[in-house]
Amino acid sequence: MPSFICTACGTDFPSSEAPPERCRICEEERQYVPPGGQGWTTMQALSVSHANVFRQYEPGLIGIGTEPRFAIGQRALLLVTPAGNVLWDCISLIDEATVTLIEGLGGLAAIAISHPHFYTAMGEWSRAFGDVPIHLHADDRDWIVKPNDAVSLWSGETLDLLPGLTLIRCGGHFPGSAVLHWAGTADGNGIVCSGDTLTVTPDRKFLSFMRSYPNHIPLGPKTIHRIGAAMKPFAFDRIYGHYFDRVIPTAAKAVLEESVARYIAAISD
Repeated sequence: MPSFICTACGTDFPSSEAPPERCRICEEERQYVPPGGQGWTTMQALSVSHANVFRQYEPGLIGIGTEPRFAIGQRALLLVTPAGNVLWDCISLIDEATVTLIEGLGGLAAIAISHPHFYTAMGEWSRAFGDVPIHLHADDRDWIVKPNDAVSLWSGETLDLLPGLTLIRCGGHFPGSAVLHWAGTADGNGIVCSGDTLTVTPDRKFLSFMRSYPNHIPLGPKTIHRIGAAMKPFAFDRIYGHYFDRVIPTAAKAVLEESVARYIAAISD
């Protein structure tokens, strides 16, 4: 039986003879059902109509996205480190060219995902690289729609993933929304891979923080203060958001602190 993928959010559902009647990811207020209704595809069909593309941002950091744009349209990040390679966030399409490229760079040691909207086809990605572990925060376990033995739930505020790589729970968008800090890159100044836990704004000058981006539901000041506090112990100069062009190239920690203050002032006025 085929495994159907939601065309609105990109989530891969358990195998079934017919497409699911509904997508509970899209029906929740942080996502949405398109005006034309729920649509479905399969990995086989998606691989015919779409292909993955790649962009190297800096040594050891490669963006992987799908064209034409599919579902939410995010891109994943491949971190190539001496201790092993990590896929940060996930996309729905895993094709032969992508597997070949990543295997040529040493394969994957782990997958880590910021929040449920980017779980997508995480099980297929894990399987393609030898059932590598998929690290998700335990606070979001109820949003796993396709259980997989490779899923490894972590709890608490941080997880040391590999040497130099730390998962940080910020919360906000989802209770377990996380970012990935890489201490050993950007000339030693560090980077943050943020998904949309910390969203790089279109002008690439600030960050924003929302409960629901498509439905414009903001977060409250206590939550924003908590996000700022979670990031305070970590040094970083760049932030890579969830789209190819959403990058804050320098002074990113100062941008985060200014963005927290700006956001709280805006919602308190």
